[in-house]
Amino acid sequence: MFDSKPSRINLALQGGGAHGAFTWGVLDTLLRDTRLQFEGLSGSSAGAMNAVVLAEGWRKGGREGARQALAAFWDSVAQHMPWPWLTQGQGEDIGLSPAARLLASWAGYFSPAQLNPLALNPLRNLLLAQVDFAQLRTHCPFRLFIGTTQASSGKLRLFREHELTVDMLLASACLPRIHHAVQIDGEPYWDGGYSANPAVFPLYYDCSARDVLLVLLNPLRRPDTPRTVAEIETRIAELGFCANFMREMHMFAHAREFTSPAWFLPGRLERRLRQMRFHMIDTSTVPSLQRSDTKLLAYGPFLELLREQGCACANEWLAKEYHAIGRRSSIDVKALFG
Repeated sequence: MFDSKPSRINLALQGGGAHGAFTWGVLDTLLRDTRLQFEGLSGSSAGAMNAVVLAEGWRKGGREGARQALAAFWDSVAQHMPWPWLTQGQGEDIGLSPAARLLASWAGYFSPAQLNPLALNPLRNLLLAQVDFAQLRTHCPFRLFIGTTQASSGKLRLFREHELTVDMLLASACLPRIHHAVQIDGEPYWDGGYSANPAVFPLYYDCSARDVLLVLLNPLRRPDTPRTVAEIETRIAELGFCANFMREMHMFAHAREFTSPAWFLPGRLERRLRQMRFHMIDTSTVPSLQRSDTKLLAYGPFLELLREQGCACANEWLAKEYHAIGRRSSIDVKALFG
C-alpha cells in the first residue's frame, strides 16, 4: 500500500547522448509511483533534455503528461537515425555499422564550421515543437538547473527554469566536435558535461528536499586498463565528462567528517550536510551502458531497449530502497566517491 504523503526527492540526471534513453525509462517508472514527488531536477546534456521535457509534460498534464512528453521526445529523436545501414546486430549486440564508424572517424578531422557551415541543429526544431519555453519559464512545476560550460573560461553556468530558452538547452548538449558553440548574451557555450555532469550542489543549496537520487549513465569504475588507442581515447573522454561530478561527490563524502558530532549543530551548513541523503540507480550490470560508441546510436530499437532497462533498474531500486527516503542514504557515498 502506498504512503498517503508523497516522499519528496531531487533528481541529478547525467548526460550521455543516446544513453539518455535509459534515464527516460527510469523517469517513466518514477512517474508511475505516486509515492514520489519531485522538487529539483539538475541535468547536463541528455540529462538536461530529460529534465526539461519532464517538466514541460508535467506542466501540461501532470504525471501522465510527463510520461507522454518523454515518450514523444525520444520517439522524435529516433527519427533522426532511421536507416538500417547505420546499424548492425540486434538486442544487446546492436551497434554502429562499419559505414557509420567510418563516417564518425572522418568527422573527427573536420570542425563544425567545415562540416556544418549553416549551423543546422535538428534538435532545435524538435525542442521548439515539444516545449513552450515561454509558458515553462512562468509556470514550471519544478526547480530546474541546466548545466552548460562557458567555452572561453571553462566555468559552469547553470540556467534556471525562470530564464530557460531553447538556446540554453541546446548549449547544455553542445559537443564542440559536432556543433557550433551556442551564443548566449555574447558568450559561447559548450556541453554542460565538461563542467558538471550533473551539478549536485544546487540541489543541496537551493532545494528543501534532503534526498537526492543520482541517475548515472557512465560507469563509476572500469574493470580493465585501456590498452588500445581507441580504448584510451574513449576512457579519457569519459574521465573528462565525469571528473567534476566525482570531485563534487568526493566533497560531500568527506564534508560530514568536519561537522560537529553533537546533537546541537550550530550552523545551517552543518545541519544540511548531516541531513543530506544520497541514493543511486545501480547501472553496473547494464551492458548497454558500458559501451561508449553507442552514445551516438539514436536508433529506435536501441533507445527502446535502454528504456526497458531503465524501467527495470528503477523498479528494482524502488523495491529495495524506497523506504530509505527521508531516513538514510541508500548508498555508501564515501566508499563510492571518497
